[in-house]
Amino acid sequence: MNAPAPAHDARALRRALGNFATGVTVVTASTPDGERAGVTANSFNSVSLDPPLVLWSLDKRSASNAVFDQAGHFAVHVLAADQIELSNRFARAASDKFAGLEPETGLGGAPLLDGCAARFHCRLHQRLDGGDHWILLGLVEAFDDCGAAPLLYHQGMYAAALPRARPAAAAEPQPGWLGDNLLYLLTQALQAYQASYRPRQLATGLSGGEARLLLVLEQQAGLDGCALQREAAMPPEAIELAEAELRRKGFLTRDAAGYRLSEAGREQAATLWRIAGQQQREIQAGLGEQDLAACKRVLRALIRQG
Repeated sequence: MNAPAPAHDARALRRALGNFATGVTVVTASTPDGERAGVTANSFNSVSLDPPLVLWSLDKRSASNAVFDQAGHFAVHVLAADQIELSNRFARAASDKFAGLEPETGLGGAPLLDGCAARFHCRLHQRLDGGDHWILLGLVEAFDDCGAAPLLYHQGMYAAALPRARPAAAAEPQPGWLGDNLLYLLTQALQAYQASYRPRQLATGLSGGEARLLLVLEQQAGLDGCALQREAAMPPEAIELAEAELRRKGFLTRDAAGYRLSEAGREQAATLWRIAGQQQREIQAGLGEQDLAACKRVLRALIRQG
């Protein structure tokens, strides 16, 4: 490994911390007079089962501080895999993040959102000073376990939880219902594909978020912030971090017309496309033309049905 980076390099530290995959939550609360607030947070964690304690952290610069400072309760919503839009909504600054929503009212008036993987109804137990964040410790008084697949966050990108692929030596599907299960086969194939592709992509020195941003902008120059967020399917904070890194490396510029790649950025994007092309050629080499064409038809049909 390289020599350790100094901890005072905040941007590099955030990027390194992004290697730790987390879930995504939206935390909501309300003041006694009914003012509501909600923020997207991936700092949620369990602390204790006896008593049942959880924690999350809130940026001291957040406009929601005033509400959470007055609220005696808060609700933690563990987002489901299909709730990216909800995550983005509460990650952005807005005068009313609840516009168009009809949340129920939970303990202490905390707004409750539907469709989540889980919800934890908490009474504020302790508020701790944590540097540039407040650490809010909550006593869980009730919870909802909905069992939906969770939304994940890793290296500045949203992700989904997939069953871990078996070792290559044991990867041949076994007879029986599991070997014929379409979802199982698709997830195993994706895991096997990523196992060889991801190291090549990371060897370029780009994080997953930086690579995705670069490839999106190589295809669609001049996007503004909202369009870039939509096309890249990344939260605003992740786009901000990836953008800063790409600009620091001289790959990206931004002006009144939107984001644009520099010549070095286009060369780096071309490298990423070559890596992706090489990976695809290696995979296709083991398939006949008819099998490959049939595989693509099936995948396109599944996408259309989604």
